[in-house]
Amino acid sequence: MIRIAKYHSDFGNIEVLRAKDTGSFIYRQGGCYQSECDPDGVSVVPYIHAIFGLLAQMQASDVLMIGCGGGSLATMLDRAGVHVTIVDINPSAFRIAHKYFGLPREVDCHVADGRNFLRADRHRYDAIVLDAYSGRRIPEHLCAETFFGLVQTRLKNASGCLFANVHAGHDLDLMPDRVAAKLNNVWADVRLLDVRGVSDRNAIVMAGKVRNLVQPALHMPPSVGADGIARDLSLLAFRPWLLRR
Repeated sequence: MIRIAKYHSDFGNIEVLRAKDTGSFIYRQGGCYQSECDPDGVSVVPYIHAIFGLLAQMQASDVLMIGCGGGSLATMLDRAGVHVTIVDINPSAFRIAHKYFGLPREVDCHVADGRNFLRADRHRYDAIVLDAYSGRRIPEHLCAETFFGLVQTRLKNASGCLFANVHAGHDLDLMPDRVAAKLNNVWADVRLLDVRGVSDRNAIVMAGKVRNLVQPALHMPPSVGADGIARDLSLLAFRPWLLRR
């Protein structure tokens, strides 16, 4: 692993790394890997491709992302003709995403807290993707039931969806289930896409018009690691959450 750059920010140190064997770029903040993409800006992280596939199924054309990292999902969506808006509290994230991760300049980038942005923004989106982290956890105010209620008002009534990336350290880590239970207090239709038995994994909790969504497939293969991503996507399954309202 080669360190290309290091940035000091108010939200922790950020390192940009490059893998010697694949040439992929890695965004690491506070010791946690937040993004990894191939030299063309396409993610090599399975959960990003899972969210991309779900957005493709619902034919989303206007997407808000809360949390940037390297911005690889936004890069992929932009290439697919989707209008993307990103909100991140850390201005360094956008500079790094543009310089090293290929984030297109036409993607709308806003330096703001996600909750404050939604309070001020009356626009309704096809989908909102929540992928904001402080260390290994979503900030509490972005994981509160009141925040999810605000999100609902910023989605298109009949077709809007929320997709949240929720980290699970192991099968006894009930964070994805807790998020699903909170969402179920706001939306009637909530689903959890996960792989049990895997440590340090990313579960996707979704709400809105999600009842007919199916297991996502690989739509935009990266130049490295595509077979492994396709395999990981094939292991994903919708499951009941363990906590109920």
